[in-house]
Amino acid sequence: MATRNQPSYRPPQRYQSRHLPFGDRRDAPFYGKHILSVKQFSRDDLTYIFEVAHEMREMVLRVGSFDLLKGKILANLFYEPSTRTASSFIAAMQRLGGSVIPIHEVRYSSVTKGESLPDTVRTLEAYADVIVLRHPQKGSAELAARYARKPIINAGDGTGEHPTQALLDLFTIREELGQVDGLTITLLGDLKYGRTVHSLARLLSMYRVELHYVSPPQLRMPREIMEEVAQAGIPQHEHTYLDEVLPITDVLYVTRVQKERFSDPAVYEQVKDFYVITPEVMARAKDRMILMHPFPRVYEISEEVDADPRAAYFRQMEYGLYVRMALLAMVLGKA
Repeated sequence: MATRNQPSYRPPQRYQSRHLPFGDRRDAPFYGKHILSVKQFSRDDLTYIFEVAHEMREMVLRVGSFDLLKGKILANLFYEPSTRTASSFIAAMQRLGGSVIPIHEVRYSSVTKGESLPDTVRTLEAYADVIVLRHPQKGSAELAARYARKPIINAGDGTGEHPTQALLDLFTIREELGQVDGLTITLLGDLKYGRTVHSLARLLSMYRVELHYVSPPQLRMPREIMEEVAQAGIPQHEHTYLDEVLPITDVLYVTRVQKERFSDPAVYEQVKDFYVITPEVMARAKDRMILMHPFPRVYEISEEVDADPRAAYFRQMEYGLYVRMALLAMVLGKA
């Protein structure tokens, strides 16, 4: 079993011998395309993305950074606070030799003067080759894409989707456990407002998995998500208590209860501490399983759990770097 400093790493066999060529690939599947929703991907697309991400990982481990995107510029346009996603895209672009225009405090920009999102996007694409957008309103990434000539990558749109997070989550599962098919995956916490679990559930419906949803009654997985997953024939089960499913869980994906999504503070106070993962809880889990979290973490996972080799959430962030490197290279025609 892995330690905190040595991630478990059992890649599928094809990863061990295949090396993908990098360079100008204007005929590549994702060249010039927007990354807006996990709905746009097929399972073959996912395999391709993860193979490129794996090669990115190998290259970073060997040489640190390289000039694949030298001369290219990323505009990081964030209307909401972000630490991991914003930093991950900046690091990804810089590892690839490109440059970044960081716009993380839109209250100091022309937005405060009443500038519309389409106008902001069309302005930034005059300076940049790709735009990463985080916005509090659902559907904002799709709106931006309707006006953009350059690729838009959705870094989270309100309670809608967070496709790059879902991709890195799935990549984490593959890298840590060596497969996705056949796994029992439990999503726990704020399933109503958590855009990460919405996107992840949709991606997982392309695999042979069993999904369990554990949440307070007020924060259940939206019906429309469950209906989409059901159409793929994926078994789904809802629970209020984790003990009902923990012993059979291969992947436990924990989300925080998002205070910023609640209009009534009293409702937030009722549910914020509903689940807390402690060493005592992990003692009832499988020896071979992984614990994931998209972060930020508040109360829902005790820091004492960090030493557990099954705690994969910090490794999860590193995997995100490689996935975002892959996506940037792909939409810019270099993979």
